[in-house]
Amino acid sequence: QVQLVESGGGLVQPGGSLRLSCAASGFTFTNYAMSWYRQAPGKEREHVAEMSESGRSANYAFSVRGRFTLSRDNAKNTVYLQMNTLKSDDAAVYYCSVYISGARYWGQGTRVTVSS
Repeated sequence: QVQLVESGGGLVQPGGSLRLSCAASGFTFTNYAMSWYRQAPGKEREHVAEMSESGRSANYAFSVRGRFTLSRDNAKNTVYLQMNTLKSDDAAVYYCSVYISGARYWGQGTRVTVSS
């Protein structure tokens, strides 16, 4: 079955950096685009970024453009989200996601806290 396991969240000061990882299994990783979403307390889940199957292209939400960078290692079935210049508004639970045959799958999430 599809499994997505996120890691790398934690507490960081404003202006700091974190790298999130998502290890995928249960499907052919190289056949699917991979996405990150986030959900802050009291807010709806929002799309953060998506990377194509090959890793050659990515798109980002306006709020993170220029600060966040996606990458993927198809040999390790892992996608990464490098987050720089973090702001308090970036604090949320971050979810890795993949859309396969009409269904969207989610990981359990990893919490990012931005605070001084």
